[in-house]
Amino acid sequence: MSAPVAPARTGQVVGIDIGGSKTHAVSLRHGHEAMAGSSNLASVGTAEAGRQLDSIFDQLIRATDGQPITTVCAGAAGVDTVEAELRLRDLIAAKVPGAAVRVVHDTELILAAAGLDHGIALIAGTGSVAWGRTPSGAVARAGGWGYLLGDEGSGYGIAREAVRHALRLVDRGHRPDRLSQQLAADCGLQRPAQLVDHFYATPERRYWAGHARLVFELAADGDPAASAIVDAAAGELAELVGSVARVLSDADLPVVLGGGVLVHQPILTAGVSERLATIGLTDVRVLDRDPAHGAARLAAAL
Repeated sequence: MSAPVAPARTGQVVGIDIGGSKTHAVSLRHGHEAMAGSSNLASVGTAEAGRQLDSIFDQLIRATDGQPITTVCAGAAGVDTVEAELRLRDLIAAKVPGAAVRVVHDTELILAAAGLDHGIALIAGTGSVAWGRTPSGAVARAGGWGYLLGDEGSGYGIAREAVRHALRLVDRGHRPDRLSQQLAADCGLQRPAQLVDHFYATPERRYWAGHARLVFELAADGDPAASAIVDAAAGELAELVGSVARVLSDADLPVVLGGGVLVHQPILTAGVSERLATIGLTDVRVLDRDPAHGAARLAAAL
């Protein structure tokens, strides 16, 4: 009597969203998810990125009783060149030998997570960027220059504008307004004038992006300075989308809004949507799924 034949194992198809503060993975066929710290090469370096990816893959393999990972699609900010793409792809491939691996810019995950093959994705989180694709396959991108050159309308950009506002009042000899006083206090400072030294002594982008919360709270309460900053941010983000639409010569594409700032701050979402409507972009959607699910959708296409 022959021994029973064990059923063939089905490999895992995994999508990974690599953010500035965390890495989120989804195993498409098995429904398991894994979380770890950031594995963004530009932010944490190769060694730390490798450790976080090891954690992600170990979690998924343990959760599926050893099911191997056979397909991976990872989206990450900063994958702007072929060299950057290859670095991340090689790192992932070394962790899952034999797997098919694809690496894309994180903006591509937004459309995929929304179930779309074409449209314009706008991300505003710690940074900001827009990316679009037409039904014919033409692509265009605007923004994504990083905090030294851009990131207008992002969490970091909004907090940076609040600091600038406070320092302008200091320069002009004006009394600190509500935004300036509360921003200084939120940073553990006694006076708004101390913000300049604090800003340069604390360059961490996520730290400042976290202070954008205060700007939104004050704007919602009618503070004029905070409202002006949020209004300007909405205009800057809408301009990113408009730039992509103009390059693609298509003002009839759906727009998907993603990133923590846009998803969780309805006052900004409304401002962006209003401005996009004035240029004919009326199909505006807020992403309601984690981008890692978009990565999993792209992985399935492999």
